[in-house]
Amino acid sequence: MLSINNLNFSFGGRTMYDDLNWHIKPREKIGLIGYNGAGKSTLLRIIVGEYQPDGGTVSKSKDCSIGFLNQDLLSYETDSSILAVAMEAFEEANATQKKIDEILVKMETDYNDKLVEQLSTLQEKFEALEGYTLQAKTEEILEGLGFTTNDLQKPLKQFSGGWRMRVMLAKLLLASPSLLLLDEPTNHLDLPTIQWIEKYIHNYEGTVIIVSHDRQFLNNCAEKIAEINSQQLHIYEGNYNFYLKERELRREIQHNAFKNQQQKIKEAEQFVERFKAKATKAKQAQSRVKMLERMERIEDVVDDNASISFKFNFGKQSGKIICELKNISKSYGELEIIKDSSKYIERGDKIALLGANGKGKSTLLRIIDGSEPIEGEWVNGYNVNKAFFAQHQLESLTLSNTILEELVQSGSEKTELEIRGILGCFLFSDDDVHKQIKVLSGGEKSRVALAKTLLSESNFLLLDEPTNHLDIQSVNMLIQALQQYGGSFVVVSHDRHFVQEIANKVWFIEDKEIKEYPGTYLEYVDWMEKREANKPAQAQTSTKKAKENKKEKPKTKSKSVDQKLVNQAKQELKKVEKSVEELETKKGELEMELASEAVFSNPELLAEKAQQLEKVELELDAKNQRWEELVDFLD
Repeated sequence: MLSINNLNFSFGGRTMYDDLNWHIKPREKIGLIGYNGAGKSTLLRIIVGEYQPDGGTVSKSKDCSIGFLNQDLLSYETDSSILAVAMEAFEEANATQKKIDEILVKMETDYNDKLVEQLSTLQEKFEALEGYTLQAKTEEILEGLGFTTNDLQKPLKQFSGGWRMRVMLAKLLLASPSLLLLDEPTNHLDLPTIQWIEKYIHNYEGTVIIVSHDRQFLNNCAEKIAEINSQQLHIYEGNYNFYLKERELRREIQHNAFKNQQQKIKEAEQFVERFKAKATKAKQAQSRVKMLERMERIEDVVDDNASISFKFNFGKQSGKIICELKNISKSYGELEIIKDSSKYIERGDKIALLGANGKGKSTLLRIIDGSEPIEGEWVNGYNVNKAFFAQHQLESLTLSNTILEELVQSGSEKTELEIRGILGCFLFSDDDVHKQIKVLSGGEKSRVALAKTLLSESNFLLLDEPTNHLDIQSVNMLIQALQQYGGSFVVVSHDRHFVQEIANKVWFIEDKEIKEYPGTYLEYVDWMEKREANKPAQAQTSTKKAKENKKEKPKTKSKSVDQKLVNQAKQELKKVEKSVEELETKKGELEMELASEAVFSNPELLAEKAQQLEKVELELDAKNQRWEELVDFLD
């Protein structure tokens, strides 16, 4: 389908690829990964012909059509409706429709057999191109990407950059190129839309190459990983999780080979040094010298799993309650976001605020910050010191400062060496720290603002889409930093791996009410799936009860029976909660025992403890399920 052979390319004096080879086959789903600056987006632009290589060739088959989604499309403006822009994908069908319209105009004044014949031929062609179903198909994809039916006739220029990107994505998907190149497609998208795209890519007939920092997205979409590293491309036959395991295995093999070669080199050099002056050994010594000259040196593995480790300094510890929202309501004109809802945040809460775009996540984040006008009462907790990170706040960076100056002036008491270490974690190293803010890209500014937020002595963080523009390594650094953070935070993010790693609670807006799930993201997803699955059964039960209620029953008896059931459920709930607590304690103890050397080194004892753990986990699942049923009943 497409072949890259011995590709060489330099950019700004730096070699990006050195004799890189890549053969792309039909129907492949590939995740293209590498660090910021490794050349992922550049390679895509070489494939589409925007950049010309310094050496090597890029060849494709005659039937290979390419579609390229990139961040440059954010700036595209037009007065045309988003429906019309998306339907530009059907070039041949649109040209045929135009000819049909022209003939129909002519026939109003000049009706003849030749025009009728032309019209009939064009209409047959238009039908063969599925022209009569194209608008319905376009509407389906646009609505799948989050647009409402009312949005479809609105001009593209009325929408923000993120929504324009969705229109351009829809246009690409409708064109169905045989090779689809997606550069950071999940930026500016919410979770429901990302999940919709995952399903679409899974069923896509052509080849897809995805550049993304979203690990879960790569896991769900990619069947092969191509990593740009050390100016070469390395292929892994599996998704991102497979890549992580396989990479460690390859690194171990490479490191062992490096050590073995270094030992051979050392022995050869010692032999040469010892016997080069002896006539009887001179020939052998010279042979070893030539062997060393011909030897292809194996590079040692470079540890790119940088870790972040620094202590967060709080000027003061907050009180138990960070923020309290009492009977708050928020609306924009007739659009109600939140109505008469109450919630509070406690010290130590690590909250992920989830939901589709347009459901009020960023609005709620500003309400928690105290910067959004509301009806109701907002109460700031005792000794709470907030820091707010959002993309628009990149404008608050001092453009004339260097990166290092900006962080030194952030109010942190950390030394310059500590700050340099933290900047290194955010991919600013050596002379990079002396770059002025004004010359940085949007992604680089985002990383500076994030580092500045984390360095502040705030005990409460508000983070709005902090992973946008970060590569996978930088996201991992941010995860480590937030895991070490001793304060509280609320984060809005569509990156599921990121949310799973850092949050201990989930908030979401449903029926205009702020609701909470007290657990991790994956537990929340499992709970939501079970809840959705139970809805049909609940509806049937409600219908049955409604029919039964039509029969005449003494009202006092009905009330007493209901109250009796409620009391029984409450008593059972207390018992179940106690059982859950005991089982979780038992589970933790067994996990500790399994990790101990005494158990681990004894196969029989290890099998016994593993069996006990499995039994406890099954009991715990059953108790948790019963807990959910009782809570739903009491609600």
